[in-house]
Amino acid sequence: MFGAAKINANPTVYRAEEKLEDKVTRTDIDDEDTPEDFDALEIFELIRGINDPEHPLTLEQLRVVQLKDVHVDNKANSVKIDFTPTIPHCSMATLIGLSIRVKLIRSLPPRLKVDIQISKGTHNQEKAVNKQLNDKERVAAALENENLLSVVDKCLAGS
Repeated sequence: MFGAAKINANPTVYRAEEKLEDKVTRTDIDDEDTPEDFDALEIFELIRGINDPEHPLTLEQLRVVQLKDVHVDNKANSVKIDFTPTIPHCSMATLIGLSIRVKLIRSLPPRLKVDIQISKGTHNQEKAVNKQLNDKERVAAALENENLLSVVDKCLAGS
């Protein structure tokens, strides 16, 4: 993961913001039958600390994920995340997207439909990668692969 030859050997690194979670304001819900609403900041807090599969840096530090690219529609029970690979031919894009999806599968209630996409125009194989990341059968098959799941778990360690 970190020891192999890197596709982007010298990525631009940005300063990660301090934890933003404390700024989230919510009303306590006493009714257990009422679904809990989420906002973009809460979702961003879940994914910002995911490790890049190629570098010992987080997706936030590389600006692969940004708060402005997280969209939540509580009425439609949907979350949409656009992410931006560091280079247009990044071979790790599918793995990054899969890591984001797994983190959200493990963290969010199943009622939320999660759509993960590469930001428009930022990758040479954008359509193919987006199709893979949002195909339930392909994602399920990928998660059955122990080696791939091990790499995803390394990306999620500490996030």
